[in-house]
Amino acid sequence: MTAEVFTPTVAVTMTPSAVKHVRKQLDKKPEAKGIRLAIRKSGCSGFKYETQWVDEATPDDRIFHIDGVDVFVKEEHLPLVNGIEIDFVTEGVNSMFQFRNPNATAECGCGESFTVA
Repeated sequence: MTAEVFTPTVAVTMTPSAVKHVRKQLDKKPEAKGIRLAIRKSGCSGFKYETQWVDEATPDDRIFHIDGVDVFVKEEHLPLVNGIEIDFVTEGVNSMFQFRNPNATAECGCGESFTVA
C-alpha cells in the first residue's frame, strides 16, 4: 500500500484587461517584478484587497505566472483568494481593479470589504 500526497490546487487568474494594465505599469517600473495581491482586515465586512508593486519576493510568497505577469500572494492569504479573478475596469472616468472572489460570502454596500466564511 502506498500513500498519496495530495496538494490542493490554488488558482488566481487575471482578465486580459488586467494583464494589459499591469504590463503597462510594469514597463514604467523596471525595478518591479510583479504585483502583490494582499489582504488586510478592514471595513464592515472583515477584509480588504490591496495591490502593491513587488521588487523582491519573500519566502512566504506564492507566485502565479499569468500571461507574462507575476502575481505574488502570501501563503497565509491563499485561502481567502483561492479562485479569484482579477479584472481591470473603467467606469466613467474611474479605472480600478475589480476582484471576483468565489469564496466571498458577503460584501459591504460600498464594495470596500468582503467576508469569507
